[in-house]
Amino acid sequence: MSYEVDFLPVGESYGDAIVVRYGDETTRNTLHVVDGGRIDTADTIIEHIEKHYPGYFIDHMVLSHADNDHACGLVGVLEHFRVNHLWMNRPWLYAHEVLHHFHGNFTLEGLIADIKERHPYLVELEEIALKKGAQIHEVFQGAQIGKFRVLAPSRKRYVELIPDFEKTPTSYRTEDAGIQRSGIFKALVEAAKKWLEENWSVETLSSNPQPPTSASNESCVVQYAELAPDDHVLLTADVGPQGLEEAADYAAELGLNRPRFVQMPHHGSRHNVTPEVLDRWLGPRKAEGTVVGVSFCSIGAGKHDYPRGQVKNAFIRRGYKVYTNKNGWISHYKGKGHDQMRPAVPEEFAVKVEAP
Repeated sequence: MSYEVDFLPVGESYGDAIVVRYGDETTRNTLHVVDGGRIDTADTIIEHIEKHYPGYFIDHMVLSHADNDHACGLVGVLEHFRVNHLWMNRPWLYAHEVLHHFHGNFTLEGLIADIKERHPYLVELEEIALKKGAQIHEVFQGAQIGKFRVLAPSRKRYVELIPDFEKTPTSYRTEDAGIQRSGIFKALVEAAKKWLEENWSVETLSSNPQPPTSASNESCVVQYAELAPDDHVLLTADVGPQGLEEAADYAAELGLNRPRFVQMPHHGSRHNVTPEVLDRWLGPRKAEGTVVGVSFCSIGAGKHDYPRGQVKNAFIRRGYKVYTNKNGWISHYKGKGHDQMRPAVPEEFAVKVEAP
């Protein structure tokens, strides 16, 4: 089976926009889109599919979680293409199970309305899917999405996380441009940073990152697929240590092989991985220079501090070359791949890393 896993550019900030194609000469090829970045990223995805996969419709569209830098762009993509299956979790469907956490501040109808008001992009995706006839599915542990198996979240853990979702998500119609900093301010920030030294045997990545990543991130959909013999793919979105541990437990229960291709969680943040959870997924540290797999990190061109040095080094130590899409889209593939592709340049091991 041939395939491509394309990580598309996401502008200057954060985001994920992934297009996966797999199939062979004897079967119809499948197009599987995971997350859509911010609003403008919709155009990037549409142009990419129309150029490289002309005539395709989207078999499976997966929203990993409700954050703006993953959800917003899917609205335009869903409007543009035929989509057979939309996989996303809608927190208001479980309002009756979490109502007691709100101490009488809401009626059930009021809580549903409040959740929907705080997630307008999810409501819009639902409305478009219903209008266009796309089937909407819950996406919990055990679900099969084409070749991909969902390893996390379990339904139980997802529902437990709902009361801790951010109370006021940024409106999806307002792009997060960030704080505009002057050159002098940037220089002061850089001067105030503290640095640690690392080498192959010295790892400073924390086993207990503080503050922990958000509940929304921990609700992320983790997907695993064997797209070719001995070539296993793990897509993690913005998941944190809790979700990665749950996914690893389920993978062990199923007897799944270690992935050869891994998406670096949450754009290379220090709050989303620990040495222990990386050992479970990637294996222990290897001899210097050993390569057993590949990791892609999706990050905007303007985020020069990402992936964080401690995280990047931790992947490299465990034998995974690290690539980013800061300078344009990148592809992990088996088979012909795309025409006129240029070799990507892996990230270098960092001897100085920013202290938490």
